[in-house]
Amino acid sequence: MKITSIIILLFLSFFILGCENSNNKNPNELVYASTKDIRDINPHLYRGEMAAQNMVFEPLIIDTKDGIKPWLAKSWEIKDDGKSYIFNLKENVSFSDGTKFDANIVKKNFDAILKNRVRHAWLELVNEIKSTEVIDQYTFKINLKNPYYPTLTELAMTRPFRFISPKCFKNGGTKEGVACYKGTGPWILEEHEKNNFALFQRNKNYWNKIPKIETIKWRVIPNHQSILLALQKNEIDLIFGSDGDMINLNAFSAIEKKNNLKTLLSNPIASRAILLNTNKPIIKDLKIREALSYAVNKEAIVKGILNNSETVAKTLFSKTTPYCNIDLKTKEFNPNKSKEILKNLGWELKEDKIRYKKDMPLRLKLYYNANNAQEKTISEYIQSNFKDIGVDLKIIGEEKQSFLDRQQSGDFDLQYGLSWGIPYDPQSFISSWRRPAHGDYQAQVGLKRKNWLDKTVKSILIEPNEEKRKELYTQIFTYINDQNVYIPLSYSRTKVVFNPRVKGVTFNISQYEIPFEKMYFENIK
Repeated sequence: MKITSIIILLFLSFFILGCENSNNKNPNELVYASTKDIRDINPHLYRGEMAAQNMVFEPLIIDTKDGIKPWLAKSWEIKDDGKSYIFNLKENVSFSDGTKFDANIVKKNFDAILKNRVRHAWLELVNEIKSTEVIDQYTFKINLKNPYYPTLTELAMTRPFRFISPKCFKNGGTKEGVACYKGTGPWILEEHEKNNFALFQRNKNYWNKIPKIETIKWRVIPNHQSILLALQKNEIDLIFGSDGDMINLNAFSAIEKKNNLKTLLSNPIASRAILLNTNKPIIKDLKIREALSYAVNKEAIVKGILNNSETVAKTLFSKTTPYCNIDLKTKEFNPNKSKEILKNLGWELKEDKIRYKKDMPLRLKLYYNANNAQEKTISEYIQSNFKDIGVDLKIIGEEKQSFLDRQQSGDFDLQYGLSWGIPYDPQSFISSWRRPAHGDYQAQVGLKRKNWLDKTVKSILIEPNEEKRKELYTQIFTYINDQNVYIPLSYSRTKVVFNPRVKGVTFNISQYEIPFEKMYFENIK
C-alpha cells in the first residue's frame, strides 16, 4: 500500500472515531483553507486570488445560470446597433469607507482600468471601449467601436470591471497599486498576514442581504496532506476548488464515502488538455501531433487517476459550452495507429525501445506545475503511453511562476493546460489565443494559418449576426481540432469538502468565485 494511501486511511480513521475541536474560535466564523495566500486583491490587477476579490468588489451586473442579472446597475439599455450600453445605477449603494457609489465613481474606475489597456488586452472588451460618459448622477454610458457581443458577459467577470473606492487610488489610478481595499461587497478585509491568513468581516452596512456568517478566516495551508489534517482536527470548515493541490483526489473519493464531512461536485466547467507546440522542430509535423493524440488513454486517466470525478474530453470544449456543439473528428485511444503513423514517417523503433529518424531520437519534454500533484500523476501516465509507441517523453515539474514564464516564452514541446471555464469559455479564452503572453498563442504560432485564425477570432467577437458567428466559431474550432494543437483530457469540476454544520454551500457560474455570502451555520442567526 502506498504511503499516501496509508496517510489518507489514518486521517479517515480519525474522522470515524471523532475528535474534539482544538480551536476556541468564534462559532459564527467560517474557516476556509487554501494553498494560496490572497495576495494583492486590487480588483483592476491580476496578482490576487479571484475568490477574495469577489468577496469585496462588485460589478454592474452578474452572470447566473439564468443569464445576466442586475447588480450595482438596476437596469440597462443597448443602443446604436449594439455599440452603446446605458446603465441605470442603484442609488442606495456605498463603499465600506462611506463613499457614495454613483456614475462618477463608475467612470473613475473605468478610466483607471483603461489607462492600463495593455495589461488587460487579453479581454477584448477593453480594446473595444471607445469612450465612457456620465449622463447624470446615476446613469453611465459605454461607447464601443464595434457591436461587441460578449460585452455584458465580460462586464460581469471577477476582474477587471469591479469597483473600488477612489480614496484607495494611487496617483489618480490603480495600475500602480492601491492604498486600501474598500469595495461595495458583502465582506470587508479586516486583517491580512501574508502567507498565513486573511480575516474578512461581514459588511454590516451592505446594500443587499447581509451575510449570516460574521467572519470568514482564509487560512493558508501549504499542501493537501496538511489540509486533510486540519479537516480531521475540525480546524477548518471548508475547502473549495478544482486544483489538484487543494485536496488529493484519492482523499476526496474516500471522504465522499464517509458521513463526517460533506462533499459537492460541480457540473463540468473547464477543459484539461495538453498543448502541443506547433513551432518546435519535431512536433511541428502535423502527422506526429496526430500520432501523439491517438496515444493517450484518456479513459484510463479519468477512471484511474481522477476517480471518475471528471468526464472524458473528446474535443477541446464540451458540447455544452456556447457555440461548441459541433461535430468534430475525435481521436480515440489507438496506440497501433500511432505506431503506424510514426513508422510511415520514417521513425524506426530501435533496441532501446525509442524511435529514431536519421539517428535523431523521438524525444520530447512535457512541463507541468510542480505544486499540483494531480498534474504530476497525469504527466507520468502520459509518459507511459508515449513510451508504448516509442516516444521518449521527459516530464518536468516547475514552480508556478517558472511554469507561467515558460508559457510566455514558448520554450516547451508539450505543456499541461486548462481552459478558463464558463463564463470565459469560449469567447474570452479564444481571445487570449492572440496574445503572446499565453501558452495557447505559443502553441499555435507555428500554424500555417495562424494569421487567419487570429483575424477570425477578432471577427467572431464583433460579429452581430448570431448565425454568422456560429459559422465562424465552427471554422476555427474545426481548424484547431484538425491541426491537433491540443490533446483534450477531461472536463474538470470544482470540488468542495465542508463541515456538515455549514449550510447553503453552492456554486457560482465562475469556478474562481466562492459564494461565502450564501453560507450559514445551522442554529446560529
